Amino acid sequence: MILHCGQFHLDLAHPKVMGIVNVTPDSFSDGGRYVSSAAAIEHAQQLIADGADLLDIGGESTRPGAAEVGEQEELDRVLAVIEGLRGCEVPLSIDTCKPGVMRAAIKAGASLVNDVNALQAKGALQAVVDSDAAVCLMHKQGTPQTMQQQPRYADVVAEVSDFLRERIAAAETAGIARARIVIDPGFGFGKALTHNLDLLRHLEALRALGVPVLAGLSRKSMLGALTGRAVEDRVAASVAAALLAVQRGAAIVRVHDVRETADALKVLTVVNSEN
Repeated sequence: MILHCGQFHLDLAHPKVMGIVNVTPDSFSDGGRYVSSAAAIEHAQQLIADGADLLDIGGESTRPGAAEVGEQEELDRVLAVIEGLRGCEVPLSIDTCKPGVMRAAIKAGASLVNDVNALQAKGALQAVVDSDAAVCLMHKQGTPQTMQQQPRYADVVAEVSDFLRERIAAAETAGIARARIVIDPGFGFGKALTHNLDLLRHLEALRALGVPVLAGLSRKSMLGALTGRAVEDRVAASVAAALLAVQRGAAIVRVHDVRETADALKVLTVVNSEN
């Protein structure tokens, strides 16, 4: 399977690692560490050296309880970083749900839109249609401000699958080719621990929708609940979760700890190739 991201054609025969670049003061794991453009660019370059196949650049935290950020503030945070990385050897993703930010980021050099709102905002579908960028459509229940208060599902796997199937159809109908679409079940976005575990156990059900699956489990609270570890001590659990996701069909894993994840996936790939 090939993912078309602007000038990049990513071969997903082997899993890819998406490195996280949070240009925010309040992200749950590394908020404030890379809030300056120079620090974010330096961090991004290190992630590429560590083995990142893509970079996901975000200027608005979507952690539970996070406050909304205005469009201009979000643009001020991310555009200089994207422009500073233009021409690097990996695709740049913009992590946003705002159509104005999508358009500006694509113009600046982003070739993938990672939208936690699955292009449901007015103008979001058209922003991607008018480009050659890829898109990641994510499921969430509620908003970042409320999503973890009382998430409920009758059948989380079926409900997430149905939602993503509908969003794939909406994207294709609008004019976004299937080869440009990725889906994300949204671990931790309006899901209790049991919901997250069910989704991870049955990730192959999402792969059956016919587009690549992205899994974002890195350092999340579900791993803290399982291990009792603080955010900064969840590297081992994050790598384990990434490997489990790949074994169950994920084509891309979105992670903070690129070097450790990339090394683990090299071992997994070699072992699987001998079967």
